[in-house]
Amino acid sequence: MESTLFNAHFRSSNQRHLNMKVIYLFVVICLTVVVYTDEDYYKRLGVSREASTREIRQAFKKLALKMHPDKNPNDEEAHDRFLKINRAYEVLKDEDLRKKYDKYGEKGLEDNHEGGRYESWNFYRYDFGIYDDDHEIITLDRGDFDAAVNSGELWFVNFYFPRCSHCHDLAPTWREFAKEMDGVIRIGAVNCGDNRMLCRSNGINSYPSLYIYKAGMNPEKYFGDRTKKSLQDFAMQFVKSKVTELWADCLGSETRLKLAGMLEGLVNVGWMDCSMQAQLCDSFDVTSSTTAYFPPGATLKDGVLFLNTLDRMEIYTEVMQHLPDLEELTRETFKEKLAHHRWLLRFTFGEKESGTHEYKKLNALLKKDNIQVGRIDCQSESDLCNSLYIHHPSIAVFKGTGINHFEIHHGKNILYNIVAFAKDSASAHVTTLGPETFPNKEKEPWLVDFFAPWCPPCRALLPELRKASKHLFGKLKFGTLDCTIHTELCSMYNIQAYPTTVIFNQSSIHEYEGHHSADGILEFIEDLVNPSVVTFNPETFDELVKNRKLGESWLVDFYAPWCGPCQALLPEWKRMARLLSGIINVGSVDCQKYQSLCQRESVRAYPEIRFYLPKSKNGDDYHSYNGWHRDAHSLKAWALGTLPRASVDLTPADFNKKVLNGDDHWVIDFYAPWCGPCQNFAPEFELLARSVKGRVKAGKVDCQAYPQTCQGAGIKAYPTVKMYPHLGEKKKSAEGEYINSREATVIANLLNMRLKQISPQLQDQSKLKDEL
Repeated sequence: MESTLFNAHFRSSNQRHLNMKVIYLFVVICLTVVVYTDEDYYKRLGVSREASTREIRQAFKKLALKMHPDKNPNDEEAHDRFLKINRAYEVLKDEDLRKKYDKYGEKGLEDNHEGGRYESWNFYRYDFGIYDDDHEIITLDRGDFDAAVNSGELWFVNFYFPRCSHCHDLAPTWREFAKEMDGVIRIGAVNCGDNRMLCRSNGINSYPSLYIYKAGMNPEKYFGDRTKKSLQDFAMQFVKSKVTELWADCLGSETRLKLAGMLEGLVNVGWMDCSMQAQLCDSFDVTSSTTAYFPPGATLKDGVLFLNTLDRMEIYTEVMQHLPDLEELTRETFKEKLAHHRWLLRFTFGEKESGTHEYKKLNALLKKDNIQVGRIDCQSESDLCNSLYIHHPSIAVFKGTGINHFEIHHGKNILYNIVAFAKDSASAHVTTLGPETFPNKEKEPWLVDFFAPWCPPCRALLPELRKASKHLFGKLKFGTLDCTIHTELCSMYNIQAYPTTVIFNQSSIHEYEGHHSADGILEFIEDLVNPSVVTFNPETFDELVKNRKLGESWLVDFYAPWCGPCQALLPEWKRMARLLSGIINVGSVDCQKYQSLCQRESVRAYPEIRFYLPKSKNGDDYHSYNGWHRDAHSLKAWALGTLPRASVDLTPADFNKKVLNGDDHWVIDFYAPWCGPCQNFAPEFELLARSVKGRVKAGKVDCQAYPQTCQGAGIKAYPTVKMYPHLGEKKKSAEGEYINSREATVIANLLNMRLKQISPQLQDQSKLKDEL
């Protein structure tokens, strides 16, 4: 059934021109704290523990402008006080550091010693968080970017850098543009200073970069003039809503298109010139500019609602208010409807919430995903809501496999976030658990995330769990348990911090310690199946480490389970072990369990990291790690740097004789000593050299010392990696074969593929020589 909105308008002239705007409305039913300090980081910034990243940034900026040493030149303690709030901000804005702090307090941050530097007062006043106070512009970070651009709504996103002058020049125009397009499309901004990895993964290499996003289409970059008119013309190209021309024009074409975009999926937009259809307009007794809304079932005579406005925002608001509400489910229809269809259900408690009418768009936005939308009033259906442990307004996705398989939404109560959640959850395999559905003596393994909805790291982990559940479907079940509701169950498992993620595998229980990412979870599961770290007891330690075979080396972590920094090290230690697999053996010793072993080995502090080198005449050599950083890559670099080098330095004479005129395959790292990326790549190249040893020789050329050699090889940037395969004859060029990677495993795979390609060629050459 159609509903129709008429709009009539008079223009002042000698002749009456009555225009009518017609709109056909198709109604489509279509981390917790276990360790507190005297100076808590949250209290330093004056924010709650559930504060969002944006709220933390706003609080820090307010304090920075007030407490900055530039503003307090006569205060000798201003520098120290500012360092404290700066340190709190650096930790709480970072998802991983925030979890460590929530769980272990400051002791969990001993590996991270940043926060000693800060910017000038002018930076915090003019450059810091450019769009944080603009309501029409949504500041996105890595936690909600994917949800936004995959929601199905149209987004125009400004990637900027705080110190970029062009970004600041654009800011006033971007704000005006956002106000003009409010309600038509979503306007976003990403601070690439705070979200470097997000910007890098989206290919952002200049600022500002402006991109249009919509699910189902590739991002479209804007290259035009940075004026409001040009931005608007570009954005409106992507508003594909149809405007039906009935007779003649009333509102401007751009206004019609904007209104159509705002009501996309709910209405068709058309218009009528009443000077051409005077009899029809007179039948409505229209004598001045007006708008008429025809709800479902209305006729030309009955049920018409006159709105008396031509303003698109006022028309939009009135139309949304008069659209029918979501389909209401009851206890009698609940089980039947959810048995075979996926549903997004809104649980209400009789109250009217702000933004309620926006929910009416959900049917249109989720129609292509075959997700139906409805609501349940928990005041009249209290037994049903209580059985699901829903005690406040909530949104949940039911998977279409019964009433027990559902997931509750804990993200932002914003339309785009709800839509993204619905699409993601419906295709994922994460279930909201309760006492009745909690895995108890299950034969199949379960991953259970114990969390609190107010905890930001908990909310950030949920979409990553959904990603991981898709990869591990059929191998591992995923569930979440809200510890603010099921306190007894969480206490039973001694849950003291959020989020706490546990693998239940029959009688075995393993707590997950790692990054809040799907990749981290997948790595952890892989490590349970194929452990990368050997767990020592006194006997195995003596056998494998003290009496290690000739040429073997071991990295050993001596730790205590109660030690915060030891717990923080655990996931990095496992990640490092995987990176060094096949090169260096990795193990660990629990010094609380094997106290006598650790006393015998003179272990006096935890964690104690030792590298037991390949045995030599000097006896049982080992090196202790004394570095600041205990992340996987820093530890890997230290270990590889301690071993004898597997690559060789090449002079110009060596390069000509061994590489260009020799009989071996070579991979060469062209570098400069002053180059930071070269220094970072050095341990990776050593790992590569060891992994291809015996098949490909690895060499390094110092381009600062030997510029002519590098120039002859066509080197234009550092570091550059090239392969020089031996093809059975003298090489005619020093150019080599460029390898576009700085990852040892990727380069090794490319080298092996190339060796397979040239092997038949070398065999043919050898056969030809034999025949001659």
